[in-house]
Amino acid sequence: MILAAAAGEGAVQDVFAQPAASPVPDGAQVDKVAGGFQFTEGPYWDAASGTLLFSDIPANTIYQWLPSADSTSVYRRPSGRSNGIVAGREDGALLLAQHGRRRVSRVGPDGRETALATHYDGRRLNSPNDVAVRSGGTVYFTDPPYGVEESARELDVEGVYRLAPGARENGGEPTLITDQFERPNGIVLSPDEQHLYVNDTRQQLIRAYDVASDGSVSGGEVFARLEDEGAEGGPDGMTVDQQGRVYSTGPGGLWIFAPGGERLDRIDVPAQSTNVTFGGAQNRTLFVTTPRAVYRVRVNATGAR
Repeated sequence: MILAAAAGEGAVQDVFAQPAASPVPDGAQVDKVAGGFQFTEGPYWDAASGTLLFSDIPANTIYQWLPSADSTSVYRRPSGRSNGIVAGREDGALLLAQHGRRRVSRVGPDGRETALATHYDGRRLNSPNDVAVRSGGTVYFTDPPYGVEESARELDVEGVYRLAPGARENGGEPTLITDQFERPNGIVLSPDEQHLYVNDTRQQLIRAYDVASDGSVSGGEVFARLEDEGAEGGPDGMTVDQQGRVYSTGPGGLWIFAPGGERLDRIDVPAQSTNVTFGGAQNRTLFVTTPRAVYRVRVNATGAR
């Protein structure tokens, strides 16, 4: 079932000026793409190959789904128990948030893996979860402790970090943006890259930060709350569309917010939603991961990236 927010006739097209109607069409179907996994996460649409990549964390594998053949195959194994996957700012490169290796890594077109962020303040990161990349190469990532035993933790903080371009090559470490989260999880930039959204699974909310021209951030006000005591799941992965709407997994499925934080809709998903991305031939399909399967739903919106 899709719970759509009502909108009056004549709503303006520019949702930055005023929230528009839900981008979910009437009668939209949530279809299973692939199943039989252990715990899927980090979907990423590779436009060049027209395939969907996604992580299966316990399986230590990144899978690849090919729509034309409706088939799934191993893309990378071992994956370092990767979670979030995004495109790097170099041709053909991917950035992985790796639970198992406790780092953010770059994977080049040749498959070679290079560590980008491994420590903060001389101590090993907990378990990088999700990652976003800004034009110019600034990397942002979340670091909750989901993938590390408590006895192995070196950092008490569950931080959100910024890694400046070239920092790793120059022997630098990431900068801590904030430690105000209890379980920082999904992270994504607005289409104009002037805002950074981070959600907190335990606090059931999304915070928004202002991004300066040098990539530094400020603010952190609550953008939206995702609370439904009767529904399974919590805030996890996020994505945005070209109009600045924010899509976040949450209790009961996928929540959609206007750029001002107003809730527009919630798409019910058959299982607990873990992450989401845009993809497909026109970048107008939402791919949603759940523990055991991946689903898709067509919407009246185009993904920002």
